Amino acid sequence: MRGDRAAGRQALLSPPPSLLLLLLQLSRAAALYPVDLFPYGQSRGDQLLQEGDDESSAAVKLASPLRFYEAQFSYLYVGTNGIISTQDFPRETQYVDDGFPTDFPAIAPFLADIDTSQGRGRVLYREDTSPEVLGLAAHYVRAAFPRRAAHFTPTHAFLATWEQVGAYQEATRGMPPSGQLNTFQAVLASDESDTYALFLYPANGLQFFGTRPKESYNVQLELPARVGFCRGEADDLKREGPYFSLTSTEQSVKNLYQHSNLGIPGVWAFHIGSTSALDNVRPATVGRDLSKDRSSAPLEHSFSHAAALESDYTEDDLDYYDENEEEVEYPPSETELVSNGHSNIDVSFPSKADSRPFGVGVTPSHNHLASPLPHSTPSYWPFYPETESATVDPQIKERRPVGEIDVPHRRGQVESSEQPGTRDLAASETEGDSLYSSRETPLPYLENRNMQPHPDGGAPPSERDGPPAHPEREMVLPHYPVPGHTPPWDHGRHVVGAEDDIRSNTEVFTYNASNKETCERNHGQCSQHAFCTDYATGYCCHCQSRFYGNGKHCLPAGAPHRVNGKVSGHLHVGHTPVHFTDVDLHAYIVSNDGRAYTAISHIPQPAAQALLPLTPIGGLFGWLFALEKPGWENGFSLTGATFIHDMEVTFYPGEEKVRITQTAEELDAENYLNIKTDIRGQVPHIPASFTAHIAPYKELYHYSDSAVTSTSSRDYSLTFGAINQTMSYRIHQNITYQTCRHVPRHPNIPTTQQLNVDRVFALYNDEEKVLRFAVTNQIGPVEEDSESSPVNPCYDGSHTCDMTAQCHPGTGVEYTCECAPGYQGDGRNCVDINECATGFHRCGPNSVCINLPGSYRCECRSGYEFATDQHTCIMIAPPPNPCEDGSHTCAPAGQAQCIHHGSSTFSCTCLPGYTGNGHQCTDVDECSENRCHPSATCYNTPGSFSCRCQAGYHGDGLQCTLDPTSGLKPCEHQQRNAQAQHTYPGSRIHIPQCDEQGHFLPLQCHGSTGFCWCVDPDGHEVPGTRTPPGSTPPHCGPPEPTQRPRTVCERWRENLLEHYGGVPRDDQYVPQCDDLGHFTPLQCHGKSDFCWCVDKDGREVQGTRSQPGTTPACIPTVAPPTARPTPRRDVTPPSVGTFLLYAQGQQIGHLPLNGTRLQKDAAKTLLSLHGSIVVGIDYDCRERMVYWTDVAGRTISRASLELGAEPEIIINSGLISPEGLAIDHFRRTMYWTDSGLDKIERANLDGSERRALFHTDLVNPRAITVDPIRGNLYWTDWNREAPKIETSSLDGQNRRILVNTDIGLPNGLTFDPFSKMLCWADAGTKKLECTQPDGIGRHVIQNNLNYPFSIVSYADHFYHTDWRRDGVISVNRKSGQFTDEYLPEQRSHLYGITAVYPYCPTGRK
Repeated sequence: MRGDRAAGRQALLSPPPSLLLLLLQLSRAAALYPVDLFPYGQSRGDQLLQEGDDESSAAVKLASPLRFYEAQFSYLYVGTNGIISTQDFPRETQYVDDGFPTDFPAIAPFLADIDTSQGRGRVLYREDTSPEVLGLAAHYVRAAFPRRAAHFTPTHAFLATWEQVGAYQEATRGMPPSGQLNTFQAVLASDESDTYALFLYPANGLQFFGTRPKESYNVQLELPARVGFCRGEADDLKREGPYFSLTSTEQSVKNLYQHSNLGIPGVWAFHIGSTSALDNVRPATVGRDLSKDRSSAPLEHSFSHAAALESDYTEDDLDYYDENEEEVEYPPSETELVSNGHSNIDVSFPSKADSRPFGVGVTPSHNHLASPLPHSTPSYWPFYPETESATVDPQIKERRPVGEIDVPHRRGQVESSEQPGTRDLAASETEGDSLYSSRETPLPYLENRNMQPHPDGGAPPSERDGPPAHPEREMVLPHYPVPGHTPPWDHGRHVVGAEDDIRSNTEVFTYNASNKETCERNHGQCSQHAFCTDYATGYCCHCQSRFYGNGKHCLPAGAPHRVNGKVSGHLHVGHTPVHFTDVDLHAYIVSNDGRAYTAISHIPQPAAQALLPLTPIGGLFGWLFALEKPGWENGFSLTGATFIHDMEVTFYPGEEKVRITQTAEELDAENYLNIKTDIRGQVPHIPASFTAHIAPYKELYHYSDSAVTSTSSRDYSLTFGAINQTMSYRIHQNITYQTCRHVPRHPNIPTTQQLNVDRVFALYNDEEKVLRFAVTNQIGPVEEDSESSPVNPCYDGSHTCDMTAQCHPGTGVEYTCECAPGYQGDGRNCVDINECATGFHRCGPNSVCINLPGSYRCECRSGYEFATDQHTCIMIAPPPNPCEDGSHTCAPAGQAQCIHHGSSTFSCTCLPGYTGNGHQCTDVDECSENRCHPSATCYNTPGSFSCRCQAGYHGDGLQCTLDPTSGLKPCEHQQRNAQAQHTYPGSRIHIPQCDEQGHFLPLQCHGSTGFCWCVDPDGHEVPGTRTPPGSTPPHCGPPEPTQRPRTVCERWRENLLEHYGGVPRDDQYVPQCDDLGHFTPLQCHGKSDFCWCVDKDGREVQGTRSQPGTTPACIPTVAPPTARPTPRRDVTPPSVGTFLLYAQGQQIGHLPLNGTRLQKDAAKTLLSLHGSIVVGIDYDCRERMVYWTDVAGRTISRASLELGAEPEIIINSGLISPEGLAIDHFRRTMYWTDSGLDKIERANLDGSERRALFHTDLVNPRAITVDPIRGNLYWTDWNREAPKIETSSLDGQNRRILVNTDIGLPNGLTFDPFSKMLCWADAGTKKLECTQPDGIGRHVIQNNLNYPFSIVSYADHFYHTDWRRDGVISVNRKSGQFTDEYLPEQRSHLYGITAVYPYCPTGRK
């Protein structure tokens, strides 16, 4: 035996007797208790972590390095927040509220915001080499991984214990700290080649399951704790490192101490590092009982019930039977025996007349089929290289007869007819020794031998040792083929005999047998919980054990089911027409007792009241999922999820007729049945105050090929107070469905079944506008009315099984409960199994597993689609691309870009720096666009240009400053440089004209071209003043004084004076005007005392004319001039020159630049905005205004950089989370993103003419930037599933994706007007990249960023805000090197950043 040889090879560590006793007790215990944790405490040598909210230990030097994933580490760090790492932790705000993956290596038994301040618990840790601890760790690991770690002998262990620790909570006066405290432990055991992790959660050790984020603590949001592992950033920085996550919801955290992956609730084991290939952490799966201390030889190729349920098999691989079918022999054909090349296990079927309960022995019926199983692996067995056997059930060792073993539920299972002594079932040999010697009892079956199959044919991504356990005492059989065996009638019913007067629907679904289809090509048509079988004329699907349906649609037996749908109606209620369309229908079915609840909302009141007697609307679901009597089946077992239910109802005595059609349209992604209901005809009017009562009834259903029919009459009573009226209706029902006609007919099939319906309930609630039906249903044989004998609780629904469990009848009124597939528990209490977290799923590579109640589903990642097996994701083949295969006709790659539009179509566009139609491109002379500083010389190159400061100036050419040591004025410097260059042949450079003091003359004219223009004192051309040769030069300098036009008051006064001959008499009226020509408020007749008040237009104000001696009080007609306010105390005017503005929560910061260097000592706060969270920021260079978005106030505001300016809100409605902001100083517009509304909008700079540009195909829009010269808009969308960078014109036309590959979280985006490059900073890939505006020429500037948020370019540098450093970082554009950083004194996240130039960048549209 392998265990004996292993024992002879080496002496394994053994724990002391006390720990071994503890281990044996744990294996039988229902929970792990605090005393069962690994020993810890300062007396054991533990170090104590300093108490606090975000503490981390000093580096713990390990005596022997341990392996984590593929790497080797010699130091470990322990953090307050339930985490261990191989490197020191960043600040907790950078990881504690984020999900996996983390940016650093992480081993997280309970990652949450934990706080041990004020004595709320403690964190202890140590490295241990004691035999006691190493022995206990070794036994746990060997039990969890019986094959891979059978001889694991750890040399070192690292223990970390969090004892009675609490969650972080904000201090509130009078509020004591929470009493919810957690205790858990992590143990890392390693030898020279492997490392295993043990996470231990004692019973009641987890009292809180998540924590609130600090930044939004007052929001009622709690993030579940994260449990798992992460490798951290990959070395090549091209992808995030591998990670493994065990929890994602609060329920999954609660399951930590209630469940296990090695059989002991609260104990979890993982293989986390190895010298051999380990692509990711591998969790243990439920292995052998720890009480079996001695090892048992594994079966080389074990075969499990789980594997049979999950794999795709043909008829040769899997047998099935119906327990109520008569005992029939199926002898194999000679051809099949030869072609199969192996012997077959003998299977018998019990008789219907056999009244013995499950568990009674079964007599073999055809022993001539029995033969020993060969030692070689049959070709039809799936091969799993690392499959590990589990311990053989103790019943076998005790030679207990098979007849005393509990037999599972009948659906789809294989029942062994073997009894001791009947025959030998030999297992394949392992390492030369057979599993059982000839002296031992033959092996009638194997129990708890489980392996989760994987789509690629190997083991699942968990450790390929031992897998999910079946419920206790469940029998698991290898499925050997029985040639010639045909399926039972309950998997493909064909019935004859329908009632003649029923008008059957002729629209029956059929299979086309002209071309035989086989399982090999069509097994994907079956449900994932079904197997496929080939027949003579085609294939059929059959639901696996513990599922039911028609094979194409299978639902778990015993689990609750849901129905969603829409209801439309065209009715006459009495004589009143009523119409409604697509109102909601929802139904909930408790399948283990036959209850069906149906609710239909928003039906108009008259129709809803009239439909009260029509319980068959909800009764359909009662028939579909009725509680089954032994040997009978409900409707869903026949129809699956595709059928049509037609009802014709005739009411008496009025003979109103109504037709109801219910069409089933498949199961949705969460296994909900979709139903469309259409109601047409006339129904009797029922007054609003009446209620309807329907007595329990029985209904006969007749079965024929692909159709079920029923005709019955029902009485119902309408009551209101003492009024009680009895009415009736007759109902004809016809159900047509898709059946598989390839299954041979069974001779003994009942043609009629009886549906018993009791507890019928119908109610309409006018306040809720909801019509409700409730029925309890049972399907079985036609019964005569007689004295009823005691009924098993499984058959009448009186059992106490959980709503997600199946009831199994026993003798008399005895029964047992078994959790439905996808749930676990004792049957009376069942909880959902998270197949995604435990690894028990079949989602292949490039797919995502999504847990559902009782099940799961797989979704392919972006760029992938499902293969025919609906589990494996394959890459979507790209369409042919002329731009990639070289068949395009664009100019050379260095001059033009080819843009693919799908299929074989493309377009060509010249690259920046070139002009043309894309097929032919010529260089653009950028120097003519005045890109360089006026004191610099521009040099044009193909597709680009360069700038160089002139003599006497310093700078990069884009920004040049005068050398103060020269003593010359700027005009004199430029004049001297121009004269020096004018000596070169062919030079046409302008020589500035200076006055006697060395200043620029206001009028400048080019000596060669004859153009003239005006300049400002710095020599910059005044826009709009250039005149062509031969025309009148512009007037420059101070404007000539102009005479103000005369006002109404002045013109009226002059006219009257002219009329009066120039001199008015004392009693003649002449308007009085002020210095600006406005009417004075008080007007009088000449020199008299008759006066009155006037408005600004000179009209008399009624009621103000006074008598002599009294002067009226008049209000000024023009508002007085406003005085400029003094600067705000929270505003510091910015200095001149180039500087950066950055957003930091409640303030906007100012950071000057000296060239491209950060002047950190001159940094200051520009604007304080209390209560705001400023995110996006940009600058209008024309009006010197800064604009910003505020996600707290949900506003967009602006403020001038002039002295004394006040902030002004320009948009304060229709915003949720405004983030990115971009200003177009040419067109005077702004653009912003809203990640709350998933929208991009534009408006004028004053907030007017606002409109949405895009509101579709956006998930998380963030950064936005504009190229005002060429009229392009660019933005990022950091949708984690499909991140992208898009572009369009400024009016929203020609939207297209620019970049959508190799990006993660593109937070920052900037367009550099000088280099014409679009650049972005990615917090996912950690890269700073640039591309040309059309997406070509993409290249990496820096590939080791921390966590960038926003970015701006200036000269040859990039400046970005960083959330890891909480500062501004500068990066050289050419070298990609980090050149400087600025960390504000107040440390908090920085958001948007922009550059402020002393002038607007110029360019050519």
